[in-house]
Parts: sequence; C-alpha cells; structure tokens
Amino acid sequence: MLPPNYSEKAVLMGKLMNVVRAGVVGTWLGISGAYADTASEAVAADAWEFKLTPSYYVTTHQKDAIDLNLRANHGPHAIWLGYYRQGSEFEQTRTGYEYTAKTTFVQLVPSLQLASRGFVGGSINAQIGDSIYALLGFGRTNTRDYYNLNFDPNDSVLYGFGTTLLPKSNLSLFTVKDNRLHTDQVITHAVWRMSQDDDQRWTVDVSSKHGRATAIDESVSGMALSVTYDDRDIFFRLARDKKVNFTTVDQTRFSVGLRF
Repeated sequence: MLPPNYSEKAVLMGKLMNVVRAGVVGTWLGISGAYADTASEAVAADAWEFKLTPSYYVTTHQKDAIDLNLRANHGPHAIWLGYYRQGSEFEQTRTGYEYTAKTTFVQLVPSLQLASRGFVGGSINAQIGDSIYALLGFGRTNTRDYYNLNFDPNDSVLYGFGTTLLPKSNLSLFTVKDNRLHTDQVITHAVWRMSQDDDQRWTVDVSSKHGRATAIDESVSGMALSVTYDDRDIFFRLARDKKVNFTTVDQTRFSVGLRF
C-alpha cells in the first residue's frame, strides 16, 4: 500500500536523481582527468561501479521516511550522495568519501562524511589478519543535527574479530561503543555473510543494544535483525530494529538495490 504522500515523494526522488546524476558525472570528469596521462577515458569509465539503494522506513508513532543513496566505487576510492526525508519533520542531504588501503594482513578504511544542517563526521576502521582477523575502529563528529543511518554510535570506538574459516562464509562479531557523549550507548553485532555461488549471497546481521539517545534520556534496550539477499546485480534487504537509534520507537526498513 502506498503512503498518502507517495506522489510528492516520487517527485522529490526524481529531482534528487537528477542531482545525483549531475554530481556523479561531474566527479567522474574531474577524477578521470587526473588519470588522463595513464589511461584512456574509456578505461576510466569502465572502472567505475555504482550502487543505487532506495529505502523506505516505517517507524512506530512517526511519519514514514524515504532514503535514497547512490554510491560510486573506483578502485580503492568510494564516493556517495544521499537524501533522507521524513515527511515535513526532517530532511537531510549527505555526501562522503572513503578510501580502502590494503596490505597483506591489514585493511585500513578512513572516511569523511558531510551533510546539510552543518554536520561533519569521520571515521577510521581497520581489519588486521587474514583467515582470522581483528576489527578496530574510531569515529568522531561535530555533533550537529544528523539522522543516523548506520544506526550505531558515531562518536565511538569499535572492536571485534572475524573469520573466513567456515565454508563459503565470513563471520564477524564486533561492538560499537560511545566514548564521548556520555550516553552509554553500546551495540554488538553478529554478522554472517554466506556466498551460495558467484552470483548469490546472504547477509544476516543480528544486533543487541542498550543506552540512551542523549545523556539525559532514560536507557533503553533492544534487538535488531537485518537480512539481505544478493542475486547478481540486484539485492533486497529487510530489517526490524527495536528501539532504533536508542530511542523509544521501533522501525522496519525495506531496501532494494541495483549495481551497474
């Protein structure tokens, strides 16, 4: 069943897609120019990979929301542009950049994110090891208004471990913990990625959280489950999140994705 304001949202999403296309094309032109001495424009164009993910959020006692995200990858570089809107209550556009540096036993991923309403955030995450590995991370923001779409604390530390020893699987267990804003937010994830073959993959993320939305709120506890199915260039995700973002409300999220 479509929401009453579906037509308005469809128009907004159409406008955003025009902005996204212009932004990605402009970025591609700038980056491909830097590589002009070593590769032709055709080769640079072929190296780009895109992922478009529209999502629809249903939250108890609140208006429904939409999120549209376009991510572009070029080798170790990734850029993205996104738009979130919850009725007339909250609207935000965001962009970001991520770089993945790999050595034999270490993968290091620094990232920077900017959003309207003056938000700035950044993080650095590391995977250390091979078939058995450690996970470490650190994040900071300027604490400006931001709808948290990763649903973990942003001013935080991350620690955990994982393994690829199970057949066709990557299993990880990690905790993200607030270490700045005195909210006592802690969320622990168990993530299982299983590849059936070269084209199909399942990702299951089970998490448990407790903490406060702000330092003066009451503490809440909740569980979340997210299931993603990939088939070649498309994927589907369904998530149910109790006490989303450490608030008193629950949320269901529907996402579809296309890689091209």
